[in-house]
Amino acid sequence: MDTMQADIEGMLKLRTVAVVGLSDKPERASHQVAAFLQRHGHRIVPVNPNHAGESILGERCHASLHDAAQALAAEGARIDWVDIFRKAPDVPPVVDDAIAIGARGVWLQLGIVNDDALARAKSAGLMAVQDRCSKIESMRG
Repeated sequence: MDTMQADIEGMLKLRTVAVVGLSDKPERASHQVAAFLQRHGHRIVPVNPNHAGESILGERCHASLHDAAQALAAEGARIDWVDIFRKAPDVPPVVDDAIAIGARGVWLQLGIVNDDALARAKSAGLMAVQDRCSKIESMRG
């Protein structure tokens, strides 16, 4: 099994997922993927500064990964992995934040490729996946 496949399987076993760039619009891929993960036992933690303080999929939306991590820590929980719905050039600071909050993995969604950010995540010990859809991979499981 290649390392990306091992990381896919490893992350899908973890329950708490911060979804960076989660849209409140049901027709958007980020919303559909998050709703699917939620229906399949994952806790979704929305991260989108445009919707901070609002509720998306029944969960409070946070402005940043740091805010989300602090809110979960206050209830004795943590973010296990970060599902990223952002353009490739916007990925590096999200990966840096994921490393800083102690996430165990980062997942760049289908069509999102940033080799440098992925390498940084890997070198920090995180599981890392890019250009794959967490919903599709979960359905393969």
